[in-house]
Amino acid sequence: MDRDAAVDRVEALLDTVVDEEMPVPVREVWVYGDVALGLDPVDRLDVYLTKDVLLRGDDADRADEFEREYGVAGVGKTVRASWADDHPEHLRANENGHVAPERCLAAHLVDDDEPIHLEVCNAGFEDNVTQRLEGALATETYEHVLDPRGVCLYAEGHRGEDALQKLRDGELVFPTLPDALEMLGADDDEAELAAEAVEASRERATGATVRGDVV
Repeated sequence: MDRDAAVDRVEALLDTVVDEEMPVPVREVWVYGDVALGLDPVDRLDVYLTKDVLLRGDDADRADEFEREYGVAGVGKTVRASWADDHPEHLRANENGHVAPERCLAAHLVDDDEPIHLEVCNAGFEDNVTQRLEGALATETYEHVLDPRGVCLYAEGHRGEDALQKLRDGELVFPTLPDALEMLGADDDEAELAAEAVEASRERATGATVRGDVV
């Protein structure tokens, strides 16, 4: 998509997060990758959501009701029952049949055919960037590296209007991905390998994709 359309789509997604009830509370919204770098066109939108965990559940006693009706376990414990009441079509489960917050968020926010990737985690973007890099370097699973070149558009209930305008104007300046990874502790060879793996993974991706982490 062209850059203007990409930023419009980011803003629409942000509006949805801010204005509508989500399956779980969303604490931060970041964008990273092509759109943050000012590229035009933008091949894929990369969006990072920091979610809160429903530790006690908002309506846990309704879990059996939702499981009987929709075949999905854990509603009211892991995602909000009030959200599920309003959006049963967006309920998504993991392979074990338990409701998956990251998949519910993706279903609510993104159409299946949109070139958008959602990263969903309980840890903030910057913390998860570091943890993912450390894990990838330790196991040589470089494709799991999270591109650190991101911009925060929403945090703790406040929109980053200045950041959004800079994003729209293409005013943000970032290093190359290998250089950014070196700044975080990767050596030259590791940074190059990781950058190549991340790019290859992006090129293989089609349509909407989502990854959920708990750290």
